[in-house]
Amino acid sequence: MPDKMLFGAILPQQADWYILGPILGAITVLFFLAMNQPLGASGAYIHTMNYVRRSGDSVTWRVWYFVGIAFGGFVVTQFLQDAKGLRTGFDSFRNAAPLWIMVPALFIGGILIGYGAKLGGGCTSGHGICGTAQRSKSSIAATVTFMTSAIIATGFIRLISGGKL
Repeated sequence: MPDKMLFGAILPQQADWYILGPILGAITVLFFLAMNQPLGASGAYIHTMNYVRRSGDSVTWRVWYFVGIAFGGFVVTQFLQDAKGLRTGFDSFRNAAPLWIMVPALFIGGILIGYGAKLGGGCTSGHGICGTAQRSKSSIAATVTFMTSAIIATGFIRLISGGKL
């Protein structure tokens, strides 16, 4: 299957980058102007966990932002697609690898992402969008590092899966 068809099946109604990129940039700038805070997902997660545990600081809009990310993803995957049945977003992975490989890989990957966000002082969206917009040297270095790692990891996964993923 050609890559264009594969990506079309995964994201059938994907908007063009030249539309969403400037919108995301404008939202980032407007958010900084209005709130003077970055719009990162890991910060929203931390504030949500503080709210749930009733410990530490929590900012209400960040809790709603985190809930909106999860709820929006659920609505899109379950109701705004043609196919019926519960979808997890890992259909390609599930079709290429057995469950005994998929579950530990996703679990370990999630732990590594969380550890990396904690160690790096923020997530990919926080560094890649907000940090680079502020011309933060550490965010630029983090963005170069995670993009390079993602390219290498993707090549490795395609190699070991025989091009199925």
